[in-house]
Amino acid sequence: MTDVILHIYDVTNSGSDKTNNTILQINKIFKDGIGLGGIFHSAVQVYGDDEWSFGFCEQGTGVFSCPSGKNPMYTYRESLTLGKTNLSIFKVNQILRELSREWPGSSYDLLARNCNHFCDEFCERLGVQKLPGWVNRFANAGDTAMEVAGNTALRLRQAKTEIVSASKVAYRFLLGVTNNVKTDLESPSNSNREGGSPRFQATWLKNIITNGAKPSTSSEAVNQNGVVPQPPI
Repeated sequence: MTDVILHIYDVTNSGSDKTNNTILQINKIFKDGIGLGGIFHSAVQVYGDDEWSFGFCEQGTGVFSCPSGKNPMYTYRESLTLGKTNLSIFKVNQILRELSREWPGSSYDLLARNCNHFCDEFCERLGVQKLPGWVNRFANAGDTAMEVAGNTALRLRQAKTEIVSASKVAYRFLLGVTNNVKTDLESPSNSNREGGSPRFQATWLKNIITNGAKPSTSSEAVNQNGVVPQPPI
């Protein structure tokens, strides 16, 4: 049985002193000030003096080790003991070999698959608690935002497709209604139907379909004989 220790760093490897100082201020305000989180690098120490973490590389594994608390790329912040593992050093080395295969450097993603995600999985396999939420909160929030944005865009595309399809169906339906009206108008048997002039009925329905117009009850609707027709009863 041995301790599992999490080493946490401020991410200050941007190559710009201004950017690095900004990150330090962000971490000071959001972590030290209100306890929300920040921009951090983490690594796990178990059996020995080295810590294990994960980073980007074009080829090979992204899993690497260095002396605990002394990663030269970042600014050391603090250490937390996450518990004790019951696994033997042999089993821990086996887990590290498995993780080295499963975490190639090319799979690194700042929001979805970073060093903190690696440490979470390593700790889970060691049988101890995962990282405190504040360590990777900013990345998790960013990943969630990206997912929400993607889902929203998908819903908008689906809605657009449905609207276009519905519009086509409605157009074909209204076109069919209009054609049926024309056919009925040309039929001699329609001249004896109740409900007023068939010419007026056809014009009234076509106006609704094409222009959204309501049947007129004023002198604007005049038939060919100059008589104001009555709307159908």
